[in-house]
Amino acid sequence: MFNNIIRNKKKHNEIYVRKHYNTKEKGEAVHLKKRHPVVYVVLFALGWAFMYADRNILSPVMGVIQDDWGLSKSELGLMSTIFFLAYAAMQIPAGFLADRIGRVKVLVSGYILFGVGTIMSGMAPGLLAFLMIRFVTGLGEGTYYGPQYAISSVAISQKYRGISSALINSGMAVGISLGFIASSYFTFTLKKDWQFSFYIFGILTVLVAVLMGLLIKDPHHRSRIKSTGTSVTEPGNVRELFSKNHLITYVLIFCSLYGFFSMMTWLPYYLQTERGVPGSQTGVIASLVPWSSIPGALFFGYLSDKIKNKKIMVFTLAVLGTICQFVVPYSDSFSFMIAGLVVYGLIGKLALDPVLISFIADHTSSAMYARVFGIFNFAGMLSSIFAPYITGYLAEVTGNMEIGFYLSGILLLFGGFLFLFSDGQPFKAAVKTQRRAQRYEAKFVPGRENP
Repeated sequence: MFNNIIRNKKKHNEIYVRKHYNTKEKGEAVHLKKRHPVVYVVLFALGWAFMYADRNILSPVMGVIQDDWGLSKSELGLMSTIFFLAYAAMQIPAGFLADRIGRVKVLVSGYILFGVGTIMSGMAPGLLAFLMIRFVTGLGEGTYYGPQYAISSVAISQKYRGISSALINSGMAVGISLGFIASSYFTFTLKKDWQFSFYIFGILTVLVAVLMGLLIKDPHHRSRIKSTGTSVTEPGNVRELFSKNHLITYVLIFCSLYGFFSMMTWLPYYLQTERGVPGSQTGVIASLVPWSSIPGALFFGYLSDKIKNKKIMVFTLAVLGTICQFVVPYSDSFSFMIAGLVVYGLIGKLALDPVLISFIADHTSSAMYARVFGIFNFAGMLSSIFAPYITGYLAEVTGNMEIGFYLSGILLLFGGFLFLFSDGQPFKAAVKTQRRAQRYEAKFVPGRENP
């Protein structure tokens, strides 16, 4: 019924524009043709691939950078922390800005900045310059999450929201693996300088930004009158974004991403220093997590489209993820550790993400998608500010890195338990959204003056 209301609203808006404006004299309404959903899935997955490749080309060469610049473990962790500080800080402003001036504009401009920042990261002469450049790079990447999921959540039918999010998220897994393997291969096998990977991926990132600018259209774009600047916008109550369900989900994504970024930042270093794995092999082993996450994300994304109440599924994933976070450092068996990494990939952060994205979208009006996804990702990325540094600090204080994995597991279990107190089905949110749409529709009855 809500979809019918929205269709009627759009129809009334178009009638109003034709009735009250002469397009030849006062400008013409802008109408955007919808792209096929596959275009959005492919391009957005490609976008995530290079986002995560950029973040993870650093991990395999942290030991090399440590030797080159004489850094401590805390300073190594700070290189990731400063990036994610900027990335997290940009989430909410980018979401609000995208809903106001255009989601594609914000997404593409930020992606170009991210690509240029990646190239310049390889030019940094020392730690201070590197931290400054990584901060700017984080700002560029910070414009992607909210606008991307806002566009895809509208462009792709709600019926396939979970599976489409899983397909898009698969780009993250490809990017993590690509970053790990490429950085290890260029640096340890081809004997290139560690900066080489930043140059290659930075150039490719700019090319991807150009593709997105040419091919991505926002189907939720409002009709605008060019000469007058008039636009039709939907109302939104910011308080809706801080309901009990939203707050619980924000806490859970924080707990989930804390363990994920702690592992992705320090796993190659941990394998080299604690397990004695050669640097040329750490990228391949660490990439087991993202590669195994692809079938897991697709399966649970599909399952979330079929199950309305997602509480038990989310709690089960959290418990299993906690077990894996304990198994990896606790096990003395190398094979058992590998199995723990594979299982963590199947049921960990990348499998949980599409379920939570679908849950958030079901409880929020489409006019506020960029904002809610910005806040959602901001909550998650707060963990990325603390996790790399805290893990490195704990390693220095205790003399081993295992304590960081244990802390991650405890946080994930807490978040999963808290999610049991959410409202599993989006009845209340759907009713509120429907009523708001009805009130909004009443303002655009053909023949009435523009409110």
